[in-house]
Formats: sequence, structure tokens, C-alpha cells
Amino acid sequence: MTKTEIVNVVATASINHQIDLDELGKSKEIFHDSEVYGGRVAYFKTAGMQGKVSIFLSGKMISVGTKSEAQAFKELEVAQQFLFKKGFAKRVKLQPETRNLVVTADFEKSVSLERLSETSKVIYEPEQFPGAMLRFSEPYKTTLLIFASGKVVITGLKSSAQIEPTIEKLTKLLGSQ
Repeated sequence: MTKTEIVNVVATASINHQIDLDELGKSKEIFHDSEVYGGRVAYFKTAGMQGKVSIFLSGKMISVGTKSEAQAFKELEVAQQFLFKKGFAKRVKLQPETRNLVVTADFEKSVSLERLSETSKVIYEPEQFPGAMLRFSEPYKTTLLIFASGKVVITGLKSSAQIEPTIEKLTKLLGSQ
């Protein structure tokens, strides 16, 4: 049985209008520095949040650092409620989207990266990086970093429902080497 864990979720949403980031930056929950990214982004974080939400001048928001899609969506809602309460935004129905899941997997057995590089289309250059990089286009477009320890990092998934099919494909690939 392969152990998997979501280690980061990137989700986006928009309040569909511009935000005065200089004024917003006066709130204690906000970090805004006009020198960072030309002043086009502010960062929102409260003590109860798992991640943080980047708020852009355009009203777009990006949640990073959560461990589930539900938590990422909740933190986008918390940011929107904060903006509404402080008078920076109208209340809108957010339509959050998951943009990327970063998942770790542990196959709990070693993997011969040399053999894998001979039998699969992986990029493996041990002098430059200790893992092999594999790209899947099916069942989902993902990038996998595979290490000799049997640990894997998967990026590019768009929902947690995509984890199991990706692991199944990788399990078959590793079993055939």
C-alpha cells in the first residue's frame, strides 16, 4: 500500500474588481510592500489559517500552503470576507478553482532509477539531481520526481480525485521494471 499525502494546494478565485493594496496594507493581517512585485500583491494571513492568500491589484486571489482543496477554498472565502468587512470588496460568490496539488507518495521500497531510465522515458542525470523526472500526459498531465528510496513528489494534479489513478499508473510502471 502506497502512502500518499497532499502537501500543498494552490487554488485561485477572483472578486472581479480592483483592490487598493496600499490602503489594504494598513491592516495588521496584511503584508504589503510596494517594493515586492512592484506593489501589485498583498499577502493575507490570520492566526487560524493553514496557508496564506495572495491578493492582487486586479482582485484575483491565490491560496497556497493548505493541505486540502476544502481548506484552500475556505481560506479564499475568509480572505473575501475580510475584504468585504474592511470595505475593500463587494460580497460576491467566489468560484474557486484548484490549480495544482503537490502530493508526496512513499512506495516503501527502493527503486532502481538506472533501470527505470532504461525502460521508461524518464530524465535521470544523477550528477545533476538525485531523482528521476517523469512526465505523464495520461491519465492526467503531471510531473513526478522519483527517488531511489521509493519516495515520489507529484505536481500538476487538479483535484484529489486524480491522485489514485496517477499512483496506479506509476505502480504499474515501477512494477514492470
